[in-house]
Amino acid sequence: MPLALLALAVGAFGIGTTEFVMMGLLPDVAADLHVSLPTAGHLVSAYALGVVIGAPLLAAVTARMSRRTVLIGLMALFVAGNALSAFAPGYDWLLAARFLSGLPHGAFFGVGAVVATNLVAPERKARSVSLMFLGLTVANVVGVPVATLMGQHLGWRATFLGVSAIGLAAIASLAALIPHDHTHAAPAAGLRGELAALRSVPVWLALGTTVAGFGALFAAYSYITPMLTDSAGYAEGSVTVLLALFGVGATAGNLLGGRLADHSLRGTLFGGLVSLAGVLALFPLLMSTTWTAALAVILLGASAFITGSPLQLMVMEKASAAPSLASSANQAAFNLANAGGAWIGGLALAAGFGVTSPALAGAGLAVLGLAVAGVAYAVDRRRVPAAGRQRVVASHVPQEAEALQR
Repeated sequence: MPLALLALAVGAFGIGTTEFVMMGLLPDVAADLHVSLPTAGHLVSAYALGVVIGAPLLAAVTARMSRRTVLIGLMALFVAGNALSAFAPGYDWLLAARFLSGLPHGAFFGVGAVVATNLVAPERKARSVSLMFLGLTVANVVGVPVATLMGQHLGWRATFLGVSAIGLAAIASLAALIPHDHTHAAPAAGLRGELAALRSVPVWLALGTTVAGFGALFAAYSYITPMLTDSAGYAEGSVTVLLALFGVGATAGNLLGGRLADHSLRGTLFGGLVSLAGVLALFPLLMSTTWTAALAVILLGASAFITGSPLQLMVMEKASAAPSLASSANQAAFNLANAGGAWIGGLALAAGFGVTSPALAGAGLAVLGLAVAGVAYAVDRRRVPAAGRQRVVASHVPQEAEALQR
């Protein structure tokens, strides 16, 4: 695999670290800035809002630029947002800085996925995307725990300075390893042309699969701590280690999904969603003992992230006229899944269905994602024969004209 994929993975590592580390730093930030914990929680939402807004917007307005330049620029914006977070004089400034930090997130992964697939042979596209996402999953294993410990011992501001340093390393890697060739954007019809490419039903079905599929993950993962402590009987101090196990599972699932998707994109997607639904449906049973609960955490990460690369490639293929924009929109869909899944899981808890009920709600969302993927498959099946008939008719036109001339 090209070394350029390493540069993309470094950027993904930094982004993954800053996205998830705030959850572990909320008590320290709230105490330092003299705000309540629920108010500090808005810092997580501000980042997610930045991702949702920035992903399609930045991808669209930079469509005519060299993708290498875009990636470096997006990472520079990432560094600025995290540096401003470190020096924020108060809560409102930190809220704005977190929003700014989220803006380049989706566009970086979107444009990066296009660059990654252009660097390898067609039969290795999914694997190249999974290697870029490797930085994101490894961040959950290494980056987030280390950054959280840094914040707890050196102060939360030191964490964001550390993340800014990762961003600077990513900029240096991108400048050194991403080649100037193969990174120029295809000719585009401007912002209107980019947006027009998203008016396709298959594109929206692929995005809908992402929202439902990853919504299933976050319905359960958002409430994994009370499941582990109240149901499985773990002490609160053990949860950090168990969440690292989730990262291990996600890393393994991501790499496996990339390898399998190069052989069967649709089959890997269907298989991943089926396995995710099955794991979530078994959560009430798996959370009954400590060792099966640890296994459940690993399986949850693996089954969810098997679908990551297939979904990213599917969206790009369905919007071939604007792959960067579509790929970035898929990252926005991922963050909508984060918010929506957590909300649905919370509804199950509030209804009094038990501490593991969010996982069952997630199983329902995984089934919904499977249904949307099935509809997308049916739509594709209907379109292929029609396209085939058009090619057959076109191929006979020259022969008929030649016959008439005779």
